[in-house]
Amino acid sequence: MVTSCLDGWLRHSSEGGNAVSASQNGSTVPRRQLGRKLRELREGKALTVTQVVAALEWSKPRIWRYETGQVPMQPTDVEAMCRLYGADQALTDALKALARETRSKGWWHAYSDLPEWFELFLGMEQAASRLRQYEAELIPGLVQSPEYTKALIRGLAREELPQEVVDGRASVRLKRQRMLTRQEPKAPNLDVILSEAALRRGFSAQIMVDQLTCLVAFTKRPNVSIRVIPLEKPPHRASRGPFVILDFPQETPARDPEPTTIYQEQPTGALYLDKPAEVETYRDIWAHLDRVALDQNASRALITERAEEWSHA
Repeated sequence: MVTSCLDGWLRHSSEGGNAVSASQNGSTVPRRQLGRKLRELREGKALTVTQVVAALEWSKPRIWRYETGQVPMQPTDVEAMCRLYGADQALTDALKALARETRSKGWWHAYSDLPEWFELFLGMEQAASRLRQYEAELIPGLVQSPEYTKALIRGLAREELPQEVVDGRASVRLKRQRMLTRQEPKAPNLDVILSEAALRRGFSAQIMVDQLTCLVAFTKRPNVSIRVIPLEKPPHRASRGPFVILDFPQETPARDPEPTTIYQEQPTGALYLDKPAEVETYRDIWAHLDRVALDQNASRALITERAEEWSHA
């Protein structure tokens, strides 16, 4: 049956997908915002990390984790740093309030086997207002069918996994998809560009027909675009691998939005790039992909054609 993707997706969405609140997005963005502001305050006073360590009697790794948003912060620690940096009371109070947000937990914290670098991405993904993703070999997680997800988890594992582990990891992916149908905060826009290779390389015919049918259904959502680069196209500027561009909303007039960030997954971790020159490079790459990919209608027709081929495999 080819309806398993949307049946599961819509069922789980109706069981709570539209009730996601801003606090359930976790602490990733508040941590990064707070760390960036504290770093700006330190640099504005021309203080080195070594000088801060000496003044507060903390360790260098502690300062680094705070400034890079790796860990939650206590309001008392924020107050100590603000006092050292000469911040006024209004700013200190605002940053202490932000510190309290850094202790909130997203739904993914219930899964103990997620690596820290991926938890960081989940928090950013849930907070984004727009995601642009390029994939060359695989169907992206946000638009995978349940059986494709499970087959992929088994296929990429170094050893045979117990069924409960496979099911647990697959459920994380399904919960990620809920954000595409949520009401509050507003569901993000998802723009996917795929190499046609991802449509041809897969698992059993049944799994692939289900997955490609699922892709077609996703393209009918107003906030989802899935486009394909045919194999006959020449090499393009994304030949060095998949990536995600995450854009973030302005949460409040008083708080700067999270900067656009590039995410690249690696075998042992992930890269997070947010320097203006880095972001501009990937925006240029995306603009190039936008020109070489088929439009939405032609992409839908190609996906349908490949699904038909799989059905006769």
